[in-house]
Amino acid sequence: DQLKIPYTGCPSSVLMLALDKARAKALLKSAGVRTPDFQVLDPNTMGEFRLIYPCIVKPRAEDASHGLSAESVVNDFAALKRQVEKISAAYGGDALVEEFVDGREFNASGFGNRRPVVLPISEMEFHLPDNLPKVLTYDAKWNEDSPYFHATKAVCPANITPTQRRTIATVVLKVFRLFGCRAYARVDMRMDFDGKIHVIEVNPNPDISPGTGAARQSAAAGMSYTEFIGKIVQFAMEQNDESNSHPSPAPGGQTGGDTHSPEHP
Repeated sequence: DQLKIPYTGCPSSVLMLALDKARAKALLKSAGVRTPDFQVLDPNTMGEFRLIYPCIVKPRAEDASHGLSAESVVNDFAALKRQVEKISAAYGGDALVEEFVDGREFNASGFGNRRPVVLPISEMEFHLPDNLPKVLTYDAKWNEDSPYFHATKAVCPANITPTQRRTIATVVLKVFRLFGCRAYARVDMRMDFDGKIHVIEVNPNPDISPGTGAARQSAAAGMSYTEFIGKIVQFAMEQNDESNSHPSPAPGGQTGGDTHSPEHP
């Protein structure tokens, strides 16, 4: 940024904002975007706890599911205290505690600058024993010896209705614009048992290596991997003016699943 050299993905300010999960969730709430109620706690502030169980305990400022395990979902104060102490000690800071939405989990990527689209939506399917919470843990992503790794499957496009697809796409585009994202950013969501969408996290510049979330979604939109990366480079080379930082609505709010390829800005 300081050298005015074009680079791929979201501005550094967006990366800083999204990495602070508490600050990001506060912004979502202020904009009327549904997100689980939350608190920032440490071992010395446990007496301030006011949320409704079950809750999930996360590091406040980590990504790639660091600190997430089966023990992250807590159902009583003893488990909550134990997990807050563990996270605070391991990551040298506060723990983010939020009410756990036990429902279907989706993610989708905004793609573009001035006229972003939403790539086809993915669902994380959990085929886990009843005693394990349905959470995308660190082991589910990185530990091939874990039951979570083998029992967690990404399905893209997700098996959802057209109405659900439009609802999720609308949320993704709103969040993409709200955060000032550019080029590509993934939004992680949960659908509760009433069908309401809750934004869990915003991930600017998510993993785009072959076979991962955004790359899988671009393939479902009809792009080769080379085309996907080429578009990201093209977005980076565009003039970084004010309209890029605050993209305008995509026509009709269409998703990549409907249009088959992102529209050029």
